[in-house]
Amino acid sequence: MKGRLGPAVPVAPGARVDRFEIFFDLVFVISFFIITRATAANISGRTLLHAMLVLAVLWWCWVVHSMVATRVRLGEGYVPVLTVVAMAALFCFALALPQAFGEPPEGAAGPMAVAGSYVVIRAVHVVLFRRAVRDNPAGRRQLLRSTPELAASSALLLAAALIPPQIDDPGRAAIIRDGLWIAVVLVQYGTGIVAGAWGWGVTSAEHWTERYDLILIIALGESIISVGVGGNLLGKPVTWGAVVAATLGIVFTAALWWAHFDLIGPAARIALHAAVGRPRRAMARDAYAYLYLPMIAGIILFAIGSEQVVHTITDPAGGPGERAHGPAVPMLFGGVFCYLATNMLFQLRTLHTLTWTRVGVLIALAAGTPIAERLPALAALGLLTATCVGLVAVEAVVLADSRHALRKVVIDERTSHEASEAAWRARWHEDQPDEGTGQA
Repeated sequence: MKGRLGPAVPVAPGARVDRFEIFFDLVFVISFFIITRATAANISGRTLLHAMLVLAVLWWCWVVHSMVATRVRLGEGYVPVLTVVAMAALFCFALALPQAFGEPPEGAAGPMAVAGSYVVIRAVHVVLFRRAVRDNPAGRRQLLRSTPELAASSALLLAAALIPPQIDDPGRAAIIRDGLWIAVVLVQYGTGIVAGAWGWGVTSAEHWTERYDLILIIALGESIISVGVGGNLLGKPVTWGAVVAATLGIVFTAALWWAHFDLIGPAARIALHAAVGRPRRAMARDAYAYLYLPMIAGIILFAIGSEQVVHTITDPAGGPGERAHGPAVPMLFGGVFCYLATNMLFQLRTLHTLTWTRVGVLIALAAGTPIAERLPALAALGLLTATCVGLVAVEAVVLADSRHALRKVVIDERTSHEASEAAWRARWHEDQPDEGTGQA
């Protein structure tokens, strides 16, 4: 395979995310969607726990994948072939998620499909990582140190699939299965903390930050899809209430995008570029690998909540004047709270600063939740949108000087990079006279 397709190509210090990596991430669109759909179908404390456990295990697979991608280009040589194998396994993992915590119907793959897919995904990562570090003694030691986590998490998932069906008491079997999944998450993330920053080498800070930012955008985009499909907006006559609700959903999601990507995200990218050695590795682990998880969890929570609210608004039996019932409003406001609170921690970890506007909006969300529960569904969605847009508007005024200075640095860097690329490509035309001018 290597002889025909070419060898693996190492990542350069200034590398960017290539198109094949984005193609790989498309599998996570369906994964996030399935987690959201399975949870929204039966919202309870236990299903929320299961959703967060599945998300954590899924996210760890993606984190390990990003660690491989910072060493070897996934779109070059024979590497895409192995990556497609991981994609197929990940797709099977996602499809089996609704059955991961229950007894599957006769003939269904169920929990074994989840465990088996996980083993395949991790095995592909080991093969790629081993190839990437074959000439690097420190990298080989890193791979060796990761073996206990891989073995333990795989064994625990297999146990979660095999042991509970042998137990006659369904309640006890469910507790054991939940406990084994919790153990998997503790092993995965605990290993990263206990081992320190040795395993989080970042060849290209640009690649690392761009990779995580893109998966966050995918999660935000999936939340919009979930609201539209879950709220069945396409299957109902378009009403003015549905138009207003859809517009508010887009606006508050855009405000959440702005809250991270306008100022905090670009500044954090520069901070990771500026850091070197162990501080860079620790920041890459803490801020990106760990803190992006609760941000994505918050997105899934507010996607479920907004879906329920939109469903109430578009339901002919209810309408815009009907109050949202159940946990819809708390999940909507709580998901946004989780996203913004984690984003504040991300800012603190990368920039070592806090802004009073973020603290203020968290207080507003906490105070607004009980008020929104008493309002009609459309008014509750409007209150949340006003809160998020208010945060963006206030920061645009209060942090104007900092924002302009940052944007100038970002634009100057981008312009310089684009000029360098244009100069490089101009060499392709040096020996090709332009017809009519005779100039290269």
